[in-house]
Amino acid sequence: MLRCCCLSLALSLIFAAGPALSADAFDYYTNPVLAKAVGLPEVKELKQVTPEMIADNDRVLSGAGALLIVQTNEGRFSKVIVQAARQKVDSTTSVPILLVDRYVTYREGQERAIQCAGQNVRLFAGFRLSLDIGQVVPDALGGDLRFVAQGDKSYVEPTGKAKLFLVTKPLPDAAPRKTSRLVVGDPFEPRYFTGVYKLRDDGRRSGTLKLEVAADGAVSGSYYSDKDGQKYDVEGKIGPAKHAIQFTIRFPRSSQEFQGRMFTGDGKAIAGSSRMQERETGFYATRLEE
Repeated sequence: MLRCCCLSLALSLIFAAGPALSADAFDYYTNPVLAKAVGLPEVKELKQVTPEMIADNDRVLSGAGALLIVQTNEGRFSKVIVQAARQKVDSTTSVPILLVDRYVTYREGQERAIQCAGQNVRLFAGFRLSLDIGQVVPDALGGDLRFVAQGDKSYVEPTGKAKLFLVTKPLPDAAPRKTSRLVVGDPFEPRYFTGVYKLRDDGRRSGTLKLEVAADGAVSGSYYSDKDGQKYDVEGKIGPAKHAIQFTIRFPRSSQEFQGRMFTGDGKAIAGSSRMQERETGFYATRLEE
């Protein structure tokens, strides 16, 4: 009992110290958004993307780099953040490279399920990036993007059947939905559980949890794993206390049961325990405010 009380006190101090979390803008460019983007005026299909083009379009994601959409040789959609950079060879020499800050390739027909992903990849001239397998490969092995450096000129281009698109403005479909800020009143109402949360389970797993509470207290929703973006169904109920919740995430071969309580002061977090295959662990979920 003392251990549980200490955990609750620690979580209270953590959440009281900081605001609710916000989702990364890159996350909103899901597979359906990428598929619909092809053909939009803000998205230009190009045979080559130069360092100048990258620099001119690096504000789409607030200066993180230029956002590329790639339709791979196997027909999948991938989102890629790139920067033009140079790699130091020695004290007097450097060579141009393409710095791939982040990329995510989605599985066909899935909203967020990930085929492969990576970050901080340095692509040198003479090599290609395969976005279908998430590896840098030599020319002989295909790939989807190739970096070329010839004298003072350098650029990235698609290879094979791959198509390359440069996003010049933020896409409307990738904008977060505007929601009214939650105001928790007294008495506490079960509807306050409705929302989107970042769920962290035992320091081992994390993902995005979407909850919807019906008038009778029934809970429905979905859970998107941070590991692979896969979507899983969620169901449960409110009770016995108004600020208590029980819900289950249904995985293909198992299920995980959660019991938690919401912070009644501001509604910004849920904390409690979970059970999966006789293993009991702790979890907390922080509300994502868009």
